[in-house]
Amino acid sequence: MLMLALIAALTPAAAAFRAAAVKVDITPSTPKWLIGYADRQSTGVHDRIFHRIVAMDDGRTRFVLVSTDVCIFSPAVYEDAARRIQKDTGIPALNFWWSVTHTHSAPEVGPPGIYKVLLKGRSGHAADEEYTETTLRQLVDGVKEALGKLEPARVAIGTGMSFANINRRARDVDGKISLGLNPDGPVDRQIGLIRLERANGTPIALIANYSMHGTVMSGKWVEISGDAPGIVAGYVEEKTGAPMLYINGAAGNIAPIYSVYPDPKSGHLTQFNVMLGDRILAANRGLAAGTGDVALWAGEKWVETPRRKGLDWTEELSSYARVSSDGSPLVRLPLRFWRINGTAIWSAPVEMFCEISMEVRDRSPFANTFYFGYTNGWIGYLPTKEGFAEGGYEPATSVFSDRVQQDVTESVVTYLQGMPR
Repeated sequence: MLMLALIAALTPAAAAFRAAAVKVDITPSTPKWLIGYADRQSTGVHDRIFHRIVAMDDGRTRFVLVSTDVCIFSPAVYEDAARRIQKDTGIPALNFWWSVTHTHSAPEVGPPGIYKVLLKGRSGHAADEEYTETTLRQLVDGVKEALGKLEPARVAIGTGMSFANINRRARDVDGKISLGLNPDGPVDRQIGLIRLERANGTPIALIANYSMHGTVMSGKWVEISGDAPGIVAGYVEEKTGAPMLYINGAAGNIAPIYSVYPDPKSGHLTQFNVMLGDRILAANRGLAAGTGDVALWAGEKWVETPRRKGLDWTEELSSYARVSSDGSPLVRLPLRFWRINGTAIWSAPVEMFCEISMEVRDRSPFANTFYFGYTNGWIGYLPTKEGFAEGGYEPATSVFSDRVQQDVTESVVTYLQGMPR
């Protein structure tokens, strides 16, 4: 007994969990090229856009999660940011996740090479290097600020539900698929919610995971906006007094129920505060008190899967592709994994169909399993095998083959089963 007591006294206790959140305005003051539809330049600002940054430290592992109000960017942009953050903070890329809300009314960020492969005809202009550099610098500064503000914290995790989204693969009488609305199609309406709070229960930040394209406004709209994800985040922040990171999910085939309208009024933009914002707030009220006994863990797995034959590629994505020994082109897809207590989170730099993430969730051994889409870059749509057979916009523009659903699903489920719990 004396020896056990001595060992306990000499063993350093785990440091208390700490967290912090920072919100950084990245709204430009001059017209910018907008990405998400055809080439168009902004004429003003409807609502401001932000980096929202959360930093966490369990005493052994530091982890940073960022949600930014932009549409997409190349994995090369993520890699640049990860290098800068590791150099300035020591946090490795594995523990730095950068997600985007996927608003289609925000400035283009990064080199356009990937858009020329996957979005032909949508980026015929030179890259805005100044705005990209400003955005990256603000991101790094924001991460350093958040790390400097770490304070004792607790975590609460749970789920909610919202009917603000709808399947967007409309089916006609001849069976052809087009972009539209399909109330009979699969859709994921779960809200995954993580609350970081102080010891007195006041919130440090909310992280809300919900699958929905940022396309309430159409390509006719040319004012900068966070679209529904940004509007909802701002609304929840007004109610709670803390930043809310909107983390999109598997929204590759999911639209907002009001979609591609010419302006915010026609698109009922503020109604998403009721349909989604109030549901996030209700889910938050339903969470139990948080725990300060927190363990963080991060991992990674690269999945190799057949690439669509005859597809152009770009040098900036050379590490995301290779040719097999038999001459077949492959995509190398990085999957990230994050465990926070009994919750598992996985991510990929794609627009995934919701059926895939829902199947993973159903087969996961964890109490909660969330999927963070549009994370650490973007290499296009990842449809289901059925989606490839049906056709339509997403499969037609995808870099993958119809093998990708099987390859990703089995890889993720196997990895989750082997993760420490």
